[in-house]
Amino acid sequence: MFKPQRNLSKTISVYTRFFFRKFPAIPSIAKWLCISIIIGLLVGTVSAGFLQSLQWATDFRENHIWVIAFLPVAGFLIGLLYYRLGKDIEAGNNLLIDSIHDPKEIIPFRMAPFVYLGTMATHFFGGSAGREGTALQMAAAIADQLSKPFKLNKEERKILLIAAIAAGFGSVFGTPLAGAVFGLEVFLIGRIRYNAIFPAFASAILADWVTDLWQVKHTHYHIDLVPKLEFLPILYSILAGIAFGICAATFSRSIHWAGSVFKSKIKYPPLRPVVGGILVAAAVFAMGTTRYIGLGIPVIIESFEQQLPLYDFALKMIFTIVTLAAGFKGGEVTPLFFIGATLGSGLSLFIPLPFGLLAGMGFVAVFAGATNTPLACILMGIELFGAESGIYIAIACVVSYLLSGHNSIYTKQKIGEPKNSRYGNHQNKSMSDIG
Repeated sequence: MFKPQRNLSKTISVYTRFFFRKFPAIPSIAKWLCISIIIGLLVGTVSAGFLQSLQWATDFRENHIWVIAFLPVAGFLIGLLYYRLGKDIEAGNNLLIDSIHDPKEIIPFRMAPFVYLGTMATHFFGGSAGREGTALQMAAAIADQLSKPFKLNKEERKILLIAAIAAGFGSVFGTPLAGAVFGLEVFLIGRIRYNAIFPAFASAILADWVTDLWQVKHTHYHIDLVPKLEFLPILYSILAGIAFGICAATFSRSIHWAGSVFKSKIKYPPLRPVVGGILVAAAVFAMGTTRYIGLGIPVIIESFEQQLPLYDFALKMIFTIVTLAAGFKGGEVTPLFFIGATLGSGLSLFIPLPFGLLAGMGFVAVFAGATNTPLACILMGIELFGAESGIYIAIACVVSYLLSGHNSIYTKQKIGEPKNSRYGNHQNKSMSDIG
């Protein structure tokens, strides 16, 4: 009497095996979709909370300038926290990149609260830093805890970390496509891991969507005038890209040099941000402006609306290098946006292109040169400024990427494909090995 039921079960089993033989990728897609949904929900929510609290900290600081005087004290507490409890996570983004190359121990969960607290203190008391480093580290620390429940092997953990980086970047800037490609592109120069393409895009898009659900607003930029594509505008874009590439290389080299100076001159790590905090706070009060600290979003917006002086980018570079090299937390990317946008706006004094277009080109091109992620930066430019300026943005990003040489703000980045034959012997070497 149970024979029809057994026959039905057997038939279903046969068709199931047949289906999975015909479509062998389905189980893997289902698995990574599930993981990506979890990453998107968690990282999107964390990014939303981080962005909201960062806005609060910025507003409070700008309305109570006196708190900047306590930046050295905040620096000491940040340094002491990492010195006592966070030596294994102090490498920050470089630890994430290193873990993608060679996953070992699961990234400690405490990286997330530590970098959050350090970044909030840095911004609240007036350091010049960004937010992407915090977003990436929180995302990776949270996502890597999924490795054990899902029983991920070494190769799968690499994909997991790439997806987490994509989610963190995409959600904190509101650029999910750029975030996905950034996660795929950042750890290995010249190569992309296509086996991580689905988790990266799914996680980035979902995380950005979740951040939007929390009604967190991202900054919008607008380029008023984009010239017709002709020979001279293309030539001017190349010249601008050269300037952006030189700027990116200068920033990368300078921040590593400054970091080595702080380490060699000040042996006790918690005292390094104290000295850096004194320098930054003294400069703010001496100059009588907070223009060059924090994220600098108002100045970035200003660079699209009017021609800015060239010294804006140089001062922001100095403030950021001192802040981050001393040991404060945050990230380099938003300051790089500031540096690139103000440099582009200022270059309109010499390069006959609209200052808004040059600001947009610099915004992403300096970032492209400093992180060696030209594809992500081209996509970011299109997502932020529109497709009309896409060709000019692409020219600037590619030229900056090529002209910046094998320099990077991330010392653990490795060279998958050298930028040209001159660097052929550097293949598979990290930036720290090249020096």
